[in-house]
Amino acid sequence: MSGRASNDVLGRGLRVLGQAIRTEPRLFVISSIGSSVFGFLIIANSYVVGFVTGHVIVPAFAAGSVRTASLALVVALLVGISGLRVASIFGRRLGAGYMQFRLQARYRRAVTRRYLSLPPAWHQRHATGTLLSNANSDVEAAFSPIAPLPFAVGTIVMIFGAVVTLFLTDWVLALVGVALFPTLFALNLAYSRRMSPRQIHAQQMRAKVSAVAHESFDGALVVKTMGREADESRRFGVFVTDLRDALISVGRLRGVFDPLMDSLPSVGTLAVLLIGTWRLQTGAINVAELVSVAFLFTVLAFPVRAIGWVIGELPRSVAGWERVQAVLSAEGDLEYGQADLPGSGPAELRFEQVSYRYADGPSNHPATAQERTEGPPYVLEDVTFTVPPGKTVALVGATGSGKSTIAALAIRLVDPDSGGIALDGVKLPDLSAAALAGAAALVPQIPFVFDDTVRGNIALDRPGVDDDQVRHALRLAQADRFTAGLPKGLDTEVGERGTSLSGGQRQRLTLARALAGRPRLLVLDDATSAVDPRVEAAVLGALRDGDAGASILVVAYRRATIALADQVVYLHQGRVVATGTHRELMAAQPGYADLVTAYEKAEER
Repeated sequence: MSGRASNDVLGRGLRVLGQAIRTEPRLFVISSIGSSVFGFLIIANSYVVGFVTGHVIVPAFAAGSVRTASLALVVALLVGISGLRVASIFGRRLGAGYMQFRLQARYRRAVTRRYLSLPPAWHQRHATGTLLSNANSDVEAAFSPIAPLPFAVGTIVMIFGAVVTLFLTDWVLALVGVALFPTLFALNLAYSRRMSPRQIHAQQMRAKVSAVAHESFDGALVVKTMGREADESRRFGVFVTDLRDALISVGRLRGVFDPLMDSLPSVGTLAVLLIGTWRLQTGAINVAELVSVAFLFTVLAFPVRAIGWVIGELPRSVAGWERVQAVLSAEGDLEYGQADLPGSGPAELRFEQVSYRYADGPSNHPATAQERTEGPPYVLEDVTFTVPPGKTVALVGATGSGKSTIAALAIRLVDPDSGGIALDGVKLPDLSAAALAGAAALVPQIPFVFDDTVRGNIALDRPGVDDDQVRHALRLAQADRFTAGLPKGLDTEVGERGTSLSGGQRQRLTLARALAGRPRLLVLDDATSAVDPRVEAAVLGALRDGDAGASILVVAYRRATIALADQVVYLHQGRVVATGTHRELMAAQPGYADLVTAYEKAEER
């Protein structure tokens, strides 16, 4: 990666800039015009200084007096040029700033939209901190050259203008400029090639530091309760040290480059004075022309630095852009159809010979040689069962038997490798995204609560979900009593991830969120495990009695939960071993009876 970046960073960086210009052409033109005007004014200013020196100051010293008209002309010229320079700087900076911030906002939205469209399987392969870095620091890095870009464009225009005026003034002095400017470009090019791998590595380390920090903060409770603060600090420190070293490497190279860029225009000025003095003595030029050229070289240093700023930021820009593009071009989208669900009321869910395996295999499963050549093993294989309309079906099986995978497949977080899943006879891929989201709802095993009010968490700004519907959902989820007791009722802020609530309260709040949308199919992935058994029985009883108006697929462990189901699907190692009522399976399936009994004994202990 670093070799490729060092060899082609300029071309790739210019392509990034080209994409930015095509995205915001109007702002680029405005800022570039302002910068070009600024460049021409620098040239004009140098010749005004030369004119004043040769035609006002030198004659004044010779005559011993200064004419008022000459002073007024000088003041008018300098004030006029200064005013125009202020206006050009304003246009350049305003246009460049707007362009940079608009591009950053546009691509932050694009990255976020892409995150939301990618399936959970993709997110599971990428650390949250890295994703945050993609949407924040990588987007900023991608467009870091935009601020100095118009200035650099104006500087290039100014350099061409300066060369033309130098040749019109004196061809010998013009040769100094012709020799100086290519040297500046060559130095910038060499700098960008050396800087590229350093900037790419630094950008990668920023993402790693962000990922480790996010993981540490997210797992703060585990870290503190397990007494691992020192170890976690050391782990974080390793990545911070690597980032520090990467940034020092960037700064060290920049520390060598910046003085060189500062010194070259000064060397050019010295050469102009030496050669210009000789040309003055030979009568080839006059004092005004010598002062103009010398002054021009002294003021070139700062604008020419703008080219160095752009080229210097290109490696970082390329690194950020490629990381952003890796997200925007990520594959794995679930294609949706246009179909809607017929009818209303509780829906029928049907699994037909469904098989599924994760692309990388289970994380706790060491791959065998056969699996490495043929792919990971199936988590589910030939799974067939039906959730009848208005009925409750419980999924029961040992850990790793595929229950949560079935829950994810049922609401199409992922698609099966083979077989089909249909809702009311319509295959899930044929449904539109809106139809599926309106018909099915998942309450996950680990509840997620937004840093919002109780009302905001349940309604989620969905059309038609008013306060009456929110309160009805809270009653079904047995959450109306505790929410009524909160300081501000539905307007109570629950904190980040619902930190002000207990685990059971968070579960009931997420259940109420699902019920508020009036789903026709409700999938509960062990969604009441943190709730008191009596409260759980009341919740499931209300749902089973049909008050929710939904078919229910529930991943169950407790005997009381399982007993409330109309039918039980018993899973073992990804296969459906048997289906029937709880009593039927207890009598006919020893493995099922042992599993349920083990769950019960574990609860008692």
